[in-house]
Amino acid sequence: MSQGTPVLTRFARYLPKAAVAVAAALALTACGGGSDDSGSEGSKDAKGGSSSGAFPVTVEHKYGSTKIDKAPEKVVTLGLSDQDTVLALGIKPVGSVDWFKERPYGKWPWTKAKWGSETPQIVGERDEFNMEKIASLKPDLVIAQYSGMKKEQYETLSKFTKVVAQPKGHPDYAAPWKVMTRQIGKALGKDAETEKLIKGIDARFEKVRTEHPEFARMTLAVADSFEAGKYSAFTKTDPKAIFFEEFGFKLKPEVDKLAQPGMNAAELSAEKLSVLDTDRLVWVTSSTEANERIKGEALYKKLKVHQDKRDLFVPYQDPDIGAAFSFNTVLSIPYAIDEILPLLTDIK
Repeated sequence: MSQGTPVLTRFARYLPKAAVAVAAALALTACGGGSDDSGSEGSKDAKGGSSSGAFPVTVEHKYGSTKIDKAPEKVVTLGLSDQDTVLALGIKPVGSVDWFKERPYGKWPWTKAKWGSETPQIVGERDEFNMEKIASLKPDLVIAQYSGMKKEQYETLSKFTKVVAQPKGHPDYAAPWKVMTRQIGKALGKDAETEKLIKGIDARFEKVRTEHPEFARMTLAVADSFEAGKYSAFTKTDPKAIFFEEFGFKLKPEVDKLAQPGMNAAELSAEKLSVLDTDRLVWVTSSTEANERIKGEALYKKLKVHQDKRDLFVPYQDPDIGAAFSFNTVLSIPYAIDEILPLLTDIK
C-alpha cells in the first residue's frame, strides 16, 4: 500500500458502509500494452461519446506515459474515487475497487442516477487488485488516479491493456482534484467536456468566496476520530482539506508539520488537540456516539473552538455530507457545497 493508504483505511474502518462505487474494464486478451506503442487513426465514438478526432492521445503519469490509440469503450477504475469523473464524462466503468466489501453502487446521491440499474464488477479492495478479474473484463483502459498503485502492478496490467497510473509529481492520494480530473478526461478523449466540468466547479467555489468573504479571514481544520484517545487532522493534500480551502478558509500549517512524510493526516493524541483550536473545526464522524465521545474528552473541552460552539460535527453518511467532500470530485463537490454551506454559515 502507499504511504497515504493507512489513513484512508482507518477513516473507512469506523464507517461500516463507507465504500467506493467504481466500475471499469480490463482484459488479458485485450491487444496492446499500457506503454507507448504505435497508434492507429482513431476510432468510432465510444459509448460515452468520445470523439474519434481526439485520438491518439498520450497521457503522462507516475510510471511513464501511455499512448491511447482509440476511444475506450470499456473502462476499469482502480482509484477510490476515479469512477465519479468517468461517470461525469458519460462512461459507466465496468470494473471498480472496493474499500471494505460494502459495494454501495448507486448509493451516493451524486451518482445514483448515473449508475442506474447497472453495477460494476469488483476487481479488488483498495490497492489490492485482482489481476485475473480485471483481465476477464477485457478493458480498453484502466485508470488509477486516486490510488496507491505500485510499479509492479502497473507493469502487470500494462501487459494486456492501457493503463493511466496516478499523476506524476504528487505523492499517492495527494494530487489535486483538477489534476486527476484532467488526466481522466484526456485519457477518455474528452478534454473539452472536462474543462467545462472544471469551469462549473470553479464557478461554484468562486460564488461561495464572493458571498462569504469572512471565510478568508478564518482558519479551519478537518478531523476525525475512529477510536477513543486517537484523533486525525487532515493535511493540505487531503481532499477534505482542499475542499474547504477552496471555500477561502486558511489551513493551519502546524497540521502538516505534525504529519509523517507522505501521510494525508497527522495522528494526534489528546495532548495534541490544541492544534485543532481554529476558527472553524469540522469533524467527519460515523455516529452520534462518536460525537459525544469527542465532546467528552477533557482536553477537548478546553479548546476555545469547542467552548464557543464553532466546531461542526458532520456525518460521513445519512446524510452523505462527509462522503461528498471526502471524494471531492466533479460530481460530489456540488452536493457537498449545497449540504455543508448552510451548516457553516449557521455558526455565529
